[in-house]
Amino acid sequence: MAKRKTPEELRSHRWYGVNDLRSFGHRSRTAQMGFSREEYAGKPVIAILNTWSEMNPCHTHFKQRVEEVKRGIWQAGGFPIELPVQTLSEPFQKPTTMLYRNFLAMEAEETLRSYPADGVVLMGGCDKTTPALLMGAISMDLPAIYLPAGPMLRGNWNGVTLGSGSDTWKYWDDLRASRITEEDWRGVEGGIARSPGHCMTMGTASTMTSAAEALGFTLPGFASIPAADSRHAQMSAKTGMRIVEMVWEDLKPSDILTAGSVDNAVTTCLALSGSTNAIVHMIAVARRAGIELTLDRYDDIARRTPVLANIRPTGAYLMEDFFYAGGLPAMLRELGDLIDGSQKTVNGQTIGENIADAKVFNEDVIRSRAAPLLPGNGLAVLRGNIAPDGAVIKPGAADPKLLVHTGRAVVFRDYNDMAARIDDAALDIDENSVIVLQHAGPVGAPGMPEWGQLPIPAKLLQKGVRDMVRISDARMSGTSYGACVLHVAPESFIGGPFALVQTGDLIELDVPRRKLNVLVPDDELARRKAAWVQPAPRFERGYGAMHQVHVLQADKGCDFDFLQRVSAKRDGDPEIH
Repeated sequence: MAKRKTPEELRSHRWYGVNDLRSFGHRSRTAQMGFSREEYAGKPVIAILNTWSEMNPCHTHFKQRVEEVKRGIWQAGGFPIELPVQTLSEPFQKPTTMLYRNFLAMEAEETLRSYPADGVVLMGGCDKTTPALLMGAISMDLPAIYLPAGPMLRGNWNGVTLGSGSDTWKYWDDLRASRITEEDWRGVEGGIARSPGHCMTMGTASTMTSAAEALGFTLPGFASIPAADSRHAQMSAKTGMRIVEMVWEDLKPSDILTAGSVDNAVTTCLALSGSTNAIVHMIAVARRAGIELTLDRYDDIARRTPVLANIRPTGAYLMEDFFYAGGLPAMLRELGDLIDGSQKTVNGQTIGENIADAKVFNEDVIRSRAAPLLPGNGLAVLRGNIAPDGAVIKPGAADPKLLVHTGRAVVFRDYNDMAARIDDAALDIDENSVIVLQHAGPVGAPGMPEWGQLPIPAKLLQKGVRDMVRISDARMSGTSYGACVLHVAPESFIGGPFALVQTGDLIELDVPRRKLNVLVPDDELARRKAAWVQPAPRFERGYGAMHQVHVLQADKGCDFDFLQRVSAKRDGDPEIH
């Protein structure tokens, strides 16, 4: 059995346990907040990084959940300190939460470094909060456990079950095609989000909270519990209890994260037919631990991993149904030898031990490996002369006939150009065309927004067209669908060859062969490259100016170049003076 820490070995002892002037100040100021020495002396100080705010509807229940976490910490003999950190609200923050993911990762790391934390509970769930908090905690390498917000309940409108995002895009297209009325549209608006929690489709939120569980960072089964379920509150208290023991055991992210646990998380994302955003986030998370996750590795795992979760937008059900069917532990057990069961998790057990008794209660929601929703290729990585460093597509969300397609490019230079012209009746475009959006990447957009589900022109919607090949260096919501090629790298704004595509060029997409090319001679592309002019920088000051200089491209996880590390210092905090 591993040696347990003594109270004198706690990191917080440097603040509270030393008999000097500085510690006097720390103790007297803690008394000012109403706490006596007996409440914290010699006990693990547990930071709770809470992303609650009044602009984040996914986390509205975190005011209550944080109290349940504190209750668990007190019961286990710890001392909780709630530390609010930046909220990343997918519905509200502009131009995109992705611009600020690294900001929250930095804030999480520096908050933990600068305060007397022995361990941390990470409270997140809305899309970018999960990877950001994990990235910061991994770099700091204190004992850390993740509390997922949980999915909201199913939406409902006139007896129709609604799913976040997916049905938004569907009914928006129906409205633009005059298939539903404005009154219908308002009904969808009022019924699609009816409880706390993040998107209940297999969007980025549920993909990344499930990845966090597969990595070993949450208590078993927590990622699948709906936010409104009382079991979510119970698990929050248990999370508070467990982090105290993790501190005494000195169980840190570096003890949990390995190439095997990263492969488990990637396999999980693919078996869920999860969001394409998970590729960028998982690469960033892995590289914070010094693990080199590449697009090619992601593609290799995709080829062998069946899609077992029948959840929208690829499937038919929602996260509430997934939970009732057995949740993530049941699906992981069904994956069998595709999951490395020897990997450690935060509860002190291996993931294999955690899922050993899991059962599937609805075989249509969680499919067996013998009868998968898709046999493989939940995601595909493409390469070619306009994406030498890679691009991605979600084949199961596309019209199958478009997976091998050659069409004439219709190019939009940026989002504003597209918004101004896409519904122009005079636009020279048909259903065989390939819609191209440039300047939508990490630097050029800025921040690589979720613009990749490019709108189909209204005149084609009215003809019944519901999918077209669309290519961009942007991302798209995990709740989206369609033949959308995303994350083209290097991006157009910094001079990647995607910048050289012009209206009228033929573009060839071949998903089975993993190819994406513009059918233009090399000498013509070289001529265009010589004439290309670097656009003016997006920012002149502040965080944005730092972002545009230091952000890496999509194939490297869009982290900052100075934050990815070979290994995290465990005892590298500056001395307190």
